[in-house]
Amino acid sequence: MSLQFGELPAFRGVRGIELTAAGRAFLDHARLALAQVEAAREAARRTAEPAKLSFALGFLTGQEMDWLPEAMRILRDELPNMEVTVSSQYSPQLADALTRGKLDAAFMRPEAQRPDLAYRLVTKEPLVAVLPSDHRLASYDAIDPHDTVGETFVSVSNTAPALRVVINNYLEQSNLSIRPDHEVDNLAIAMSLIASTRGVALLPAYAQNFMPWSVISRPIKGNTPTIDLVIGYSKANTSTTLKLFLSRLDELIARVSKKARRSRR
Repeated sequence: MSLQFGELPAFRGVRGIELTAAGRAFLDHARLALAQVEAAREAARRTAEPAKLSFALGFLTGQEMDWLPEAMRILRDELPNMEVTVSSQYSPQLADALTRGKLDAAFMRPEAQRPDLAYRLVTKEPLVAVLPSDHRLASYDAIDPHDTVGETFVSVSNTAPALRVVINNYLEQSNLSIRPDHEVDNLAIAMSLIASTRGVALLPAYAQNFMPWSVISRPIKGNTPTIDLVIGYSKANTSTTLKLFLSRLDELIARVSKKARRSRR
């Protein structure tokens, strides 16, 4: 496939040559076309090995701790001799891998402007306040976000666009003009910054899997914000294994929820 990007509609702006709206639309379609070519090539590669069943599963980094064991149990129940590969990445990267046929399914965030992907809701994760263990607010049973005004605020970068939107919308709806002092690319760095700067962050509850002894979490008072965790997959993926996996999604959710309830007792 040959795409002549040099002929895209453009204009010279303050930052140099910039695409027009028509040029941006063409570029989006071109990128999707290239991704579909790669997905077709990957599907052909898999078809060339019909005797070798495989399933590629992706996770938003950290989510595999809760979801991988039960997901593997269900896959082994259905096809005990199947080869399962697992990868852990940022959610936008998982979306790209699904589009390119590198992954069959992924536990991720619903990424905007991805019409080639379909999503099934797994759970709505509450956000929690994360802060140093000896912080002045650590003695509270729950944190009122208004009490964090003036504190060092740690937020997330564009590596987590869906989470960033949820946090920003929540602060705006709460009439809180909090600007992040730091933006982090992953939860491990978030924990280090919270501890070292004595900062506060609003993060999904699964961030508790990354907390060292020097950092704690507390529920958020009032209308707690949530973020969707979904299983994403390509609409073009006709894998029978994917269909089997999705058919047992309710069972998977129930198993993980039951395990979580036990751990809280």
